[in-house]
Amino acid sequence: MYALAINGSPRAGGNTEYLLKEVLAPLEKEGWNTEIIKIGGTPLRGCLACRKCFEKKDNQCIMKNDDFNKIFEKVLRADAIILGSPTFYTDVTAEMKAFIDRTGYVAAANGKALSGKIGTAVMAVRRGGSIHAFDTMNHLFQISRMIIQGSTYWNMAYGMEKGDVAEDSEGISNMKDLGRSIAWLGKTLEPHKKSFPVFEA
Repeated sequence: MYALAINGSPRAGGNTEYLLKEVLAPLEKEGWNTEIIKIGGTPLRGCLACRKCFEKKDNQCIMKNDDFNKIFEKVLRADAIILGSPTFYTDVTAEMKAFIDRTGYVAAANGKALSGKIGTAVMAVRRGGSIHAFDTMNHLFQISRMIIQGSTYWNMAYGMEKGDVAEDSEGISNMKDLGRSIAWLGKTLEPHKKSFPVFEA
């Protein structure tokens, strides 16, 4: 099985990346293939609302001048999608929001293409605002007919400088549990994938 983590942080080796790795580690132990793609700090632009994806229905965005379509191909292959973002002014980064908008739209245009996949979100936060960022990412999963995996607390950890989140023992424990829970859910869902209801507009 394949878990894809999308890192919305522009900071290489930052707290969001650290948390995503903590979530993926238990999945790797269970034999999952895992990958982290960093979109933060890249020229990923927002949706144009042109609706060309609804005309073409080819699992592609009409914009070809960034990496969205390459990433979306991996999204379609993934069994689990983990979104991660630092908290910027009580919300996700601009790149994560652009990714959410375009992913949601292209998936909707292609028969709710994310239906039945596992989705979860994690946030790094200095002090406050992470619940709003958490909601932003979870809204993609809910409207896309995905299955949201929870854990022992809200999926956040506190820290400002690189590596600070490692000192948040409760946050790190939550990330590890989240990874184990995704692995369990993946095994549970695997025999039933083909029976997930087909979306009809």
